[in-house]
Amino acid sequence: MRGQTRISHGLSKNFLGIFKETTLAYFFDIFGLFAGFLIAYQLNVFTRTPWALALYPTLISIRIISGLLCGRLSTALHLGTIYPRFFGNTKTFYKLVDAVIVLTLVTSLTVSIISLLFGYLFWGITLADFTAIVSIMVATLAMGLFFSLITIKVAFASFSRGLDPDIVVYPIISTAASIFITLCYSAVLNLFFFSTYFGRLAILAIGLAHVVLVLYIITRDKREPEFMKTIRESLIMLIVVAILVTITGTIFRGINRFALERKEIYIIYPALINMAGNVGSVVGSTANTTLALGLLKPSFASIKNHTKYILSAGLASFLIFTTLALISLIINHVFTFSGVVNFLAIIWISNIIIVIGIVLLSFEIAVLTFKRGLNPENFVIPVGTSLATIITSAALLVALLLLG
Repeated sequence: MRGQTRISHGLSKNFLGIFKETTLAYFFDIFGLFAGFLIAYQLNVFTRTPWALALYPTLISIRIISGLLCGRLSTALHLGTIYPRFFGNTKTFYKLVDAVIVLTLVTSLTVSIISLLFGYLFWGITLADFTAIVSIMVATLAMGLFFSLITIKVAFASFSRGLDPDIVVYPIISTAASIFITLCYSAVLNLFFFSTYFGRLAILAIGLAHVVLVLYIITRDKREPEFMKTIRESLIMLIVVAILVTITGTIFRGINRFALERKEIYIIYPALINMAGNVGSVVGSTANTTLALGLLKPSFASIKNHTKYILSAGLASFLIFTTLALISLIINHVFTFSGVVNFLAIIWISNIIIVIGIVLLSFEIAVLTFKRGLNPENFVIPVGTSLATIITSAALLVALLLLG
């Protein structure tokens, strides 16, 4: 009976129930405008070097680590392999936390190396910038690790209250994570560029503390099969993701050419990325869970049996995209008829491209990883989030080229 309760936990709702729950979760994305507000009004910091602005979409994309944590927690809570509590939990839970700490450092270093290559080719940076990029990336994401505690708490709380973590957790967490990472990145950049010698020393100390912690965890857990499997599978994903998110930085520089005088673009940009990731998360994570429970056949054709999740995610995203656009216009005092219509058209075109692209890709990734015996939670949300960042940036650039 307990097993049946877990299986039906949040998965037996009809379309209206899923739509309400999805819209409620997406509603938190409105707060993502604060991250864009920070960019728009700290442009003097973000544009100080060619790489500072280009690295931003890369950094908020690396909330994929939170995505991996969300996905693994959601399915494990449904299956009963993790309990909704911090203390007295299963070994699976604690090894997952260890893996997140290690993968955060690995991601920082991997993205820094690939960013140097892309930066040399497209951003106008040199080898002399590498030390600055590595230290800033590692320090920012090390500070971001504290956010994992909030991720875990939200997952536990939503499950305990009868909500579906697959639908609720990531949309809430991705928005909050974007704000938190933006604050961390802005603080680190200010320390690096405008502080005294002690500011840069603080950045170095944060990075070194993370390295020491990772070395300790690896020494302790290197013979733990579950830990090592998560690391091995995720490393493959991280290389792919690092390339994808670095491409996004190059696209964002293209968007920057249009957005210099339009702060509403900067303000809405992080929120749009969050929304795209949220759509992919709801579709992909619910597909993961239903595949794991045997309620969905592992083939792309079975997407037709997943329509209530897809339609609820798409319709909810349209409502929130429109709300985000209107709020961004109000913040920037854009009230002319032509200005409002133009911006709404840009956002609606972006929304259509984003939803179609991310739904198809997220579902296909879930099916492919499941069929190959890999843990979908290590791939679907992380890769989907990275693809969401690229698709969002490309869609916005296309819309700006057409209407901007």
